[in-house]
Amino acid sequence: MRNNSRFAHVQTFDIDRVAAAAGADPDVLRMENLDTDVPPPPNAVTATAQALATGQGNSWLPFNGLPVLREAIAADLRERTGHDYDPARQIVVTSSGTAAVMPVLLATTEPGQRVVLTDPTYAGLLQRVRLADARPYLVPLRVDGGMWRLDRDALAQVTEAAAIIMMSPSMPAGVVLTHEDWTAVAEACERLDAYLIYDAAMERIVFDGHPRINPCRVDGLAARTIVIGSVSKEYRMIGWRIGWVAGPADILSRVLTAVTYNTTVASGFAQIGAAVALSEPSGVAEAVAEYQARHEAVVRQLDGLPLVRAAGGWACLVDAEELGIGARELSDRLLSHGRIAATPMTAWGEEVARRYVRLVYSNEPVKRLNELRDRFTAALP
Repeated sequence: MRNNSRFAHVQTFDIDRVAAAAGADPDVLRMENLDTDVPPPPNAVTATAQALATGQGNSWLPFNGLPVLREAIAADLRERTGHDYDPARQIVVTSSGTAAVMPVLLATTEPGQRVVLTDPTYAGLLQRVRLADARPYLVPLRVDGGMWRLDRDALAQVTEAAAIIMMSPSMPAGVVLTHEDWTAVAEACERLDAYLIYDAAMERIVFDGHPRINPCRVDGLAARTIVIGSVSKEYRMIGWRIGWVAGPADILSRVLTAVTYNTTVASGFAQIGAAVALSEPSGVAEAVAEYQARHEAVVRQLDGLPLVRAAGGWACLVDAEELGIGARELSDRLLSHGRIAATPMTAWGEEVARRYVRLVYSNEPVKRLNELRDRFTAALP
């Protein structure tokens, strides 16, 4: 059987491996996967159920998404970005935010062109760059004062790229980009004539004291920015698998072609629920407060260990090598000795990422997280 070069450097998430090893043991702290026990908006659940009962959305059309959802996305983007997006020409609904990444890469890059990401970054972004036959170029995140910071000097040294992919808050590190960071991104995009692909999946999951800045509000970025959003994180609607792309009309026409010939159309039932989540109160602030409380519980429990605080998001990272052990071995020991399922970041970047193990706190309440120190102590060599 012939090899396929697109898959030569693609790595697995490792999430499923850790989850399978953990099994269904209720004693295990489930910190390997981005599920959440914070419920989705009840109004969205009701709207979805009603759509199922009445047959609304049970159609192949329209390929770019139901008008009610595209209009809700446009209204949400107007509030976030300060810009108006034409629901008919500048917004395409996709089967989740992650499913939007490949069509956007196909629309913005040629084979062999460079795409800039951070190290660490979400493995679903990094590996899709490889599958799109583009070349990832990783700019490191650095730990400064116990928090992650973008290495702006390293970004300024990039000499060529077709696109820059950024996420704020990011997965898996939880870095929140400052206005100075976004200005550096804008300068890089202008210098390189590159698009900014902005994964906004967690934009509002930001903790107290940290900025929440949409890049489209930064001078020079709006015209170059392609926004990828979804209802999975902010609205806790993981199983709906609804996302979207918004941006310049010429790029969105290409995105729509790629989406249509891949998935044809996202679930109509789920689109109706997503439209309600975007249009009505959906408990985002309350959910963020709960995630922040869980993050602080993790920080308290692991005080004195090489944990890097997150400024937002659903997870934070612990430096396995600082503990004198490899990330894969620490992940294995946490499960076998501490009953903690946690994913090594070996597929989530390069030199920086491979040092770390991710601790997801979105699916474990504070009461259970308060057992974390004892479990870690049992796991460390």
